[in-house]
Amino acid sequence: MPCYICETCGTQFAETAAAPARCPICEDERQYVGWRGQAWTTHEALAAGHALRLEDDAGLLGIGLAPDYAINQRALYLPTDAGNLLWESLSLVTDAAVAALRARGGVDRIVISHPHFYASMVQWSQALGGVPILLHAADRAWVQRPSRHIEFWEGDTLALSDDVTLIRCGGHFPGSTALHWARGPRPGGALFPGDALQVALDRRHVSFMYSYPNYIPMRVGDVHAMRERLVPYAFEDVFGYTWGRNILGGGRAAVDASFERFLRAAAA
Repeated sequence: MPCYICETCGTQFAETAAAPARCPICEDERQYVGWRGQAWTTHEALAAGHALRLEDDAGLLGIGLAPDYAINQRALYLPTDAGNLLWESLSLVTDAAVAALRARGGVDRIVISHPHFYASMVQWSQALGGVPILLHAADRAWVQRPSRHIEFWEGDTLALSDDVTLIRCGGHFPGSTALHWARGPRPGGALFPGDALQVALDRRHVSFMYSYPNYIPMRVGDVHAMRERLVPYAFEDVFGYTWGRNILGGGRAAVDASFERFLRAAAA
């Protein structure tokens, strides 16, 4: 039986004989159902019309779909002292991409920021040898394809090593997670926030939204809480959710200024 994939958000569901009746992720107010109604594809059909592009993105190997698909996130390969991490997931898995990752040393863990990027995480895990998938437990209900490879973590931080820490930012989803890499990939370290902090198109600021496609701002209390959780972490770079959506240099100052700007506007 196929594992159907939602055409709008790119999430892969558990095996079913027929396509599911609905996609709870798209029906949630943070996402949306496609304008022509709920539509589904399979991994095989997706592979027939798409490939994976593997390219450098600011010094890291990025992986994304070509042509663009669904939310159009790209995954990043992070060679850290916590092991080789695949940050975020994609709807399509290819033999060529798996071979390229193995040639670089393989993947030890998949880490995903929030449910919009769960995609085909289980199929990626299986293709990479059954590696664990780390998700925050607060978002457990959004998993559409359960697997023994999924590991849920709890609390506000999880240190994977001396250099790598997962931070529960919340706001967008209760378990929205950022990854902090203290000494990489460039001097000064980096923050990988998924959509918890969204790198703006000017690449000099970030924004804070409960729903990006539906323009619902994040609750002020959630923004304050996120700000406090990020206080201990220094970083020069912020890697956004898709190609080139990065702040390279001055990232900590840009995030601090963006917190100030958002909270000032919310109080006006």
